[in-house]
Formats: sequence, C-alpha cells, structure tokens
Amino acid sequence: MPRETFDRELKRLQDETLVLGSIVENALTQSVAALKKRDFAASRRLIEQDCQINERRFAIESDALILIATQQPIASDLRTIAAVLEITTELERIGDYAKGIAKINLLIGDRPLVKPLIDLPVMAEKARAMLHQALDAFVRRDVDLARAIPAEDDVIDGLYNQVYRELLTHIMQDHTLIEQANYLLWAAHNLERAGDRVINICERVVFTVTGEMEELDVKEGTCITPEAI
Repeated sequence: MPRETFDRELKRLQDETLVLGSIVENALTQSVAALKKRDFAASRRLIEQDCQINERRFAIESDALILIATQQPIASDLRTIAAVLEITTELERIGDYAKGIAKINLLIGDRPLVKPLIDLPVMAEKARAMLHQALDAFVRRDVDLARAIPAEDDVIDGLYNQVYRELLTHIMQDHTLIEQANYLLWAAHNLERAGDRVINICERVVFTVTGEMEELDVKEGTCITPEAI
C-alpha cells in the first residue's frame, strides 16, 4: 500500500472515531434529558441506538486491525492506530452508560421523581464537553489540552457527591423512596464513570504523541460508591 493510501486510511479511521464520538456525546446528554422529561419513547430509541454504537466500534476495530496486519506500521503510526482501538472501546463504554440511564428512566416508570433533576443534566453536559475536548485533543495531537482536561472531572465528582447526599436525605425522610433513589444514584454514577473514561482517552492522547504513558487521574477516594445506599 503506497504511503498516500495508508495516510488516507489512517485519517478515515480517525474520522470514523470522531463520528462515533459525536453519537456518544449526544446519547449521553439525551439520556439524561429523557430522564428529566420522563420521555420513555426517547429512552427506548437510545437503547436501540446502542446497537449502532457497538457496530460502529467493531467496524473501526476491524479496519484498524486489518491496517496493522497488512501494513505493519511502526512508531507514531502504530501508536495512532492503538489509540483508535483504545478510544473506540472507551466510547462504546460511555455509550453503555447512556443506555443504562435510559433503562433507569423506564425502570422508574410513571412514578414522580423524588427530586427535580438539576445536577444530573449539569454532570451530563460536563462529561459531554470533556469528551468533545478529549477527541479534539486527539485530532490536534494537543498534549497540553489532554493533560488539562482531567482537572475538570472534579466538577463531576463534586456533583455526584452532592446528588448522593441529597438522595440520602430523602431516604431518611421516607424509606419508601429507597428504590428510586438507588436508580437515580446509579444514573449519577454512570455519569461519574463517563468522566473517568474521558480521562482514559486523554492518557491515550498523551501516549500517542509522546510514546509515554502518564496517569492523569490522581484523585483518591473523592466519590461515594452507589453501594453505600
């Protein structure tokens, strides 16, 4: 394969990764919007759409492996392909979190929410913005941006802990709310984990450019686990 053709195929892989990222970004925010609006039809569509996310991930993975097997790329080219494989895996996982929130909306059903959803939409938008920045850093090979993004995850962690405390207060006042509170906490947990997945993407960006793996998430014990409820 001539170098020009290889470069074109590599760019196509990156473009397909960005398309997948855009789909996942939308799924993340739409899943919380559907939960807030109690839009069950939207949640069902998101659950069905997850199959498309999975299929796109597998297609990108297959093309990347074929490119490795047939061209045996070296150095930076190989790191780029490896990054594509890693990033698409993280995107598929974030898509799973969005699907999980959609399922939570259906599980809660017609029951009114125990509290207005204020923090969850903010968490979803923050995670979406972080993901968008991380993918931008990957395309631009912007190491400084990749290293800066993880600090923004502190906002998501803080909101998660706030949601936990508020839900715990509701449970203490009315034990019949335990089930729904647990569902909502899992929705918040999915968003918190989405932020962590974005940090993984940032680490892969740094590796792609520098050839060195850096741990960018240095937080310890900042979040309360859902099992605590």
